[in-house]
Amino acid sequence: MSQILNFLQGHLFHNFGAQNSGLSPTLLPLKSCFPNRKRVRIFLLQVNSKLVNHIEQSLPDNKAEACDRDELYSFPHVQTLSKFPKEELFRKVVMVRFDSSILLLGKKEYQSPPASARSTIKYLHKAGAKVILVGSWSWDNNLRLSSAESAAEFLSSMLKLKVVPMKLVSRSTHSQMEYGENSDVLLLENLSEIKMELANCSKFAKELASGVDIFVNDAFSQSHKVLASTVGVACFCSACIAGFYFEEGLYQLKKITRTTNRPYVAIIGGRNLAGKAAALRFLASKCDALVFVGSMAFQIMHAMGVPVPVKLVELGALKEAVSIVESANSRNVPIVLPKDFWCMNDVFPEQLEIFSIDSMLDGWRPVDLGPLSLQKIIPLLSKCKKILCIGPLKFSSSRQEEVGVSKLAEVLNSLTQSTCDVTFVGKMEFGGLLRKSTSVSVDNFVKNTSVVWEFLKGKRLPGLMALDRAYPFDIKWDIAYADPTRPLVVDVGSGNGLFLFGMTKSQKDLNFLGLEINLKLVKRCLDHLHHSGMQNVYFITTNATSTFRSIVSSYPGDLFLVSIQCPNPDFNKPEHRWRMLQRSLVEAIADLLIFGGKVYLQSDIEAVALRMKKEFIEYSKGKLVLVHDPETDSVQQRGWLMENPFGVRSDWEQHVLDRGEPMYRLLLSKVEK
Repeated sequence: MSQILNFLQGHLFHNFGAQNSGLSPTLLPLKSCFPNRKRVRIFLLQVNSKLVNHIEQSLPDNKAEACDRDELYSFPHVQTLSKFPKEELFRKVVMVRFDSSILLLGKKEYQSPPASARSTIKYLHKAGAKVILVGSWSWDNNLRLSSAESAAEFLSSMLKLKVVPMKLVSRSTHSQMEYGENSDVLLLENLSEIKMELANCSKFAKELASGVDIFVNDAFSQSHKVLASTVGVACFCSACIAGFYFEEGLYQLKKITRTTNRPYVAIIGGRNLAGKAAALRFLASKCDALVFVGSMAFQIMHAMGVPVPVKLVELGALKEAVSIVESANSRNVPIVLPKDFWCMNDVFPEQLEIFSIDSMLDGWRPVDLGPLSLQKIIPLLSKCKKILCIGPLKFSSSRQEEVGVSKLAEVLNSLTQSTCDVTFVGKMEFGGLLRKSTSVSVDNFVKNTSVVWEFLKGKRLPGLMALDRAYPFDIKWDIAYADPTRPLVVDVGSGNGLFLFGMTKSQKDLNFLGLEINLKLVKRCLDHLHHSGMQNVYFITTNATSTFRSIVSSYPGDLFLVSIQCPNPDFNKPEHRWRMLQRSLVEAIADLLIFGGKVYLQSDIEAVALRMKKEFIEYSKGKLVLVHDPETDSVQQRGWLMENPFGVRSDWEQHVLDRGEPMYRLLLSKVEK
């Protein structure tokens, strides 16, 4: 054991037994650490008031905890290209899932695509990355871009880069791609007609991602779908991040839910109220008024007892419409409905008349807002500081000129020139008028309505959930530790913290960090930390699999040791996207460790330990090597360490040894390549 311990001398650890650590399994309380936050806060002022305040800012209050965690899971803080280290892009193969509905639409809706949609590709190319573009586009929407060759030509002229089309290739061919004078960027063939793309076929996704180091999702309009090119490929890339345009889309979603500017009014068009009821109840909880101007207005009228022609009532919508009215009434949120309509004769479409809802004749159908409706709606909008306009505003697919909608567009256009924040979601009937406006930019538009409706319903967006996470808070290391420049030891999956607390007692010249996904366990550790007064150990609630790099890279000192002990075997199935040990975590550890730094792995299940060993050796790309001690009997014939080199056992390790069963341990060291 002597040579292995020599690796752990100096700034590393001395071998001290568990009997000297002063720990016992009953050290930590079994309940959550903040049963009475006020009482605990007063007591802890005697220990470290700055640390307490820092911890409390990053932990949710008990009452809001469930709500906050639901919001975190439905709208996670993801890794973005703007925050990703630029030097990590150099000479890496980067696949970009671009938003073809934006980049390839030419001048059909906007004079030019948003700058962010182009910037992602140009930024990656300038950073020295080998860029591969992947997308799907409809031939019906743009016949002249039906082939990959024509799309590549169009993209070349727009990006000012040489884009070359290529067929889907196997991994062996993919890894040998040459980038040089012939191309700046490669464009794969159109995926729209490939069934395996729509089915999120794992085999196809693996082929698509073969040879790719980093995946950048910039297809925000596809984030509500489960596709091989947005979700499946994430399993096979070392990093999965959001591009500039995707990040802008996320900002727009967050802006919709932000209620700092009031009054906040939602103008709601379209149909299918039953399918959007959850989203409408959400808007009723956020907005100060709901204005229904589309076909859903008739369903709300029906729910409020207003006689509505049967042909305008959606089957099965009444119950949901009543619940929306009740939700609005519970917050005293007014519901504004049209009073009259321009109606078109079914037999003679050129005939238009104005009717109120109770005077509408058979053979006529509403196509536009009437003058009385506008007189009711416009004064309300003029007082707003924030407006969400979502869905088609007309009542039918008629191509008849909409006088009322055009008037409403003029009002919204004038409001954008003032201090009112207006967001348009979907394809607006008055898009031509808005395009001519100097005050309305593409930043006011969220093109894909389906993404917004799914988000407002509270559903998770698969394309968003597949991206790597980033830690959402700034960590004040100088408050967490007495000296944040000391070497750092990180325990991934720290559980109840017994291992770190044991190490902390004898190693005062090191700092210790526990990363644990279970919020209750972290609270218990922090409770013990506060009462003990320790200043060289800290715990964070996070999914370390994807946040390790963003957290540890901000630490001012060196990363000296990382331990992963007894991960749940259920999370180590290869097909599980969020299993604990992934390529992204291994690469982050290998990159951030100092030379000579160590990785300690152990499990009571040999298959799990073997998988960890295999993945660390494979994904560290030669940066990590196994530590052997051939002069003693401390290494078994199959390469497992017989003894814990630190002399401090985790609670599960102690439990396994008490049963008389073996532990499978490994130690790896970072070397210069």
